[in-house]
This record gives sequence, C-alpha cells and structure tokens, in this order.
Amino acid sequence: MTQKRENLEKVYSKGDVLALAFGAMVGWGWVMLAGYWVKEAGWVGAMGAFLIGAVMCIFVGLCYAELTPALPCAGGGMVFAYRGMGYTASWITIWATCFAYIGVAAWEGIAISTAIDYVIPIPKAGYLWTIAGYDVYFSWCAVGMAVGLILLIVNYMGGKSAALFQTIATIGLTGVGVLFIVGGTSMGNAEFMGDMYTSGKGLISVLLMAPAMYVGFDVIPQSAEEMNIPLKQIAKILILSIFMAAAWYILMILGIAKACPIEVRNNGAVPVADAAAYLFGSAMWGKILIIGALCGILTSWNGFIVGGARVLFAMGRAKMLPPVFGKVHPKTQSPYAAIILIGIICLLSPLMGKNALVWFVNASSFGVVITYLMVCISFVCLRKKEPNLERPFKVSNGVIIGWVAIIISVIFISLYLPFSPGALVWPYEWGMILGWIVLGVILAVMTKKAYPDVTDKEREYLMFGEKYARKEIIGKGSDVA
Repeated sequence: MTQKRENLEKVYSKGDVLALAFGAMVGWGWVMLAGYWVKEAGWVGAMGAFLIGAVMCIFVGLCYAELTPALPCAGGGMVFAYRGMGYTASWITIWATCFAYIGVAAWEGIAISTAIDYVIPIPKAGYLWTIAGYDVYFSWCAVGMAVGLILLIVNYMGGKSAALFQTIATIGLTGVGVLFIVGGTSMGNAEFMGDMYTSGKGLISVLLMAPAMYVGFDVIPQSAEEMNIPLKQIAKILILSIFMAAAWYILMILGIAKACPIEVRNNGAVPVADAAAYLFGSAMWGKILIIGALCGILTSWNGFIVGGARVLFAMGRAKMLPPVFGKVHPKTQSPYAAIILIGIICLLSPLMGKNALVWFVNASSFGVVITYLMVCISFVCLRKKEPNLERPFKVSNGVIIGWVAIIISVIFISLYLPFSPGALVWPYEWGMILGWIVLGVILAVMTKKAYPDVTDKEREYLMFGEKYARKEIIGKGSDVA
C-alpha cells in the first residue's frame, strides 16, 4: 500500500528559532508574578528557585539538544519516546506535552485581558458568573478572545508569518524588560528588598512555577522539521535560549526587589508595571511597560500555538489522532486543523476569569515535568538501543547526564504531589490534570479502534520519514513512500 506522508515547509532561520524559544519561555509571567516570587521566597530565595529550575532545564535541555538534531521530526518528545520506548510511552509523552502547551497557551488570553485592563480600563458589561471570587464579565473576556483570534489567523497563514510575528514581538518584549532591569538594579533602593529568604515552603512554591516559566525551549524540537539551519546549530540555540531565560528571570527578580517598597509590589494589580511607575516617578512608565510587555504575552502565546499545533500535527500524521490533524493546508502549509482546535481552546479560556491564571500555570507545569522525565528516559534508552545513531551534537558523558536529568525530573514531579508542601490544589488544578488524563485515555482507545491495521512499518515511516526511519523496520526500498 502506498502511503503519502505530509511534510512541513522549511522556513525557520536561526534568528526565528531563537526568537521562538526565548519568546515562548519569557512571555508574560514575570510581569504578573515577579512580586509574588519575592514575597513568597524572599529575593535571594526566589533567585535561588529560578537558578535551581535553570539547572534542571540545562540537564534536560542537553538531552533535547542531542536528540533534536538526531531526529529532527515534528513531535519532539513523541518521536524520541517512540524510538526509545515504544508506542505507549510515546502516547503518554505527547499527551503530557499537549497539556503543557495548551495549558500555557490558554492562560495567555486571561493575561492579555488583565494587561489591557491595566492600560485602558475595560467597562464591566455582560456579567457572566463568579469563579473563585472573581466576577467574570463578557466585555473583559472579549478582549482576550479578539487577540486570540488574531493569533489564530497569523498561524493559519503559515510558519513564516508566525516566525516574523514572533521576532518583532520578541524585540519589543526585550527592549522593555531590559529597560526595567537596568533601571531597577541601578536606580532602585536596597532598603526596599525585604527578606532575603522566607522559608523552605516559600522557596518550593516558587520552584513549582519554574518549569512553566522555562517551558518554551522544547518548542524547538516540535518545530525542528521546519528549520532551515545546520542540525548542529539547533542544539546550540536550544541551550543558549535556556541560559538567556535564566538570566532574564533572575535579573527581573533583583530589579523588582530594588525598584519599589514591599507594599507596592505586593498590592499592585500588575506588580512589575506598578514597580516601574514608582521607580521612574510616573504612572506613564507603568503603562509603557505594560504596552511593551504585551509583546511578551504575544510571544509566549504564539510560541505555544506553534508548538502545540506541531504536536497535534505529528500525532495525526502518525495515526495517533484522527487523520485531519495530520494534514497541512495546500496553500499556507500550516497544520490547519490543529491550529483551529488550539485557537478554540484559547478563545474559551478567558471565560474562567482572572484567578484561573495560577491554576493554568501550576497544572501545565506538571505536564512539563512529566514530558521532561519521559524525554530523559528516552535519551538514556537510545544511548543503549541505538549507539550508532547519527548524532550531529553528542553530549559528553551522556548516560550520566541522562540519569541526573531523570533524577531531577522525578524530584520535580514529587513537588506537585499531595504530600508536598507545594502540592497542586484540589479541585481546580488536579481537576484539570485528571480531566486531561481521562480525555487522553478515551482518545487513545478510539484511535486504536480507528486504525486497527497500522503496521510498525507504516507508523515508522509516518513518524520519521524515509531519511530518519530505522531501515530494519521500513526496509531499504520502502513501499510507503
């Protein structure tokens, strides 16, 4: 049987890739949460939490850095886990990745409504309901929905449009962030910094958010199939993006700690904006920071729509989801069905209200660390199963690095569990996770029934293509090409 394999167009340059990863990682969370981090853990404790998170991500990132140029196919963790551990492990990995990406993308609609409301107060019209003490109005939701629709259209137009949008927005974000960091560290007052360290519980509460704040470098593996750069450079850009994000968060914590008194950063609606207004002596500066930081919402949102769509596309192409998700648009070469589905979720998320932001961050972080664990295990398995796999970038002492990354991932997972001081909240956060697991089980069973006759040979080809598929499975002269 002849089987056509859909392919994505190679459109991403080196700058596009770096903007995609860094913009997705940094995003908007620092604007809303930097004051909370300092309050919970103290300024040294918060910086320490992000440093620990960065170390974790470097070890995990090294696993991704070796595997991505070795197997540069859409799906990232899915293809790594399939190659290292088989179909079931691949499904678990990719479903956790979907949850992480869609969860982060979903809360951006909430974030942008909050940000715009700070700059231009949104009239409270069309009361809908109250969730966790926050009154939700349709007028407030409509702002996030409108921006979500624009991003849906940008991504539907193709990868190059999304990349150009990402680069422009990342430049705007970086300019505003650097302005605040330089101002806070040079013009601020050390007397404002407060406690250096509060408690272990406070540090853990910040540490729990770190995976969601760093998630984004793993958008690179999802989009590797579309990169028009040497394979070895993919690995270097991935690691560089983690270092850049770590420096950003640590300096941002230092900046807000020095920029304003404790009561300003603790009580502000948008802490970094309020800190900027106090630091520079004018409310205008708070609005300028918000306008620039809106770019951060857009970079993160766009990055995770790009990554999430490629995840769903890879699943559809490999016959792990209905086939429509594995199709690309004949004109724009975009995975249109996947983009539309993610767009719909993003359009609906503002209806949950402002307080859902923290739920989405924490719950999606759990999906992130599950994905990291599975990829690190796959890394170790592939070192043993396929020692001769061509690796354009090979990590020194790879097995040791892999095991350290596995241990770190397990430790992080334990921080979310009920016995931990920083356990996820029931029913909101655990409800999201359990609902996603149930949906995944249902879809996995339905897909198995829909494709009862998929052979290992066919799925190998659909997932990897002829160039990267194992020849002992598809044969030298494949009949599926």
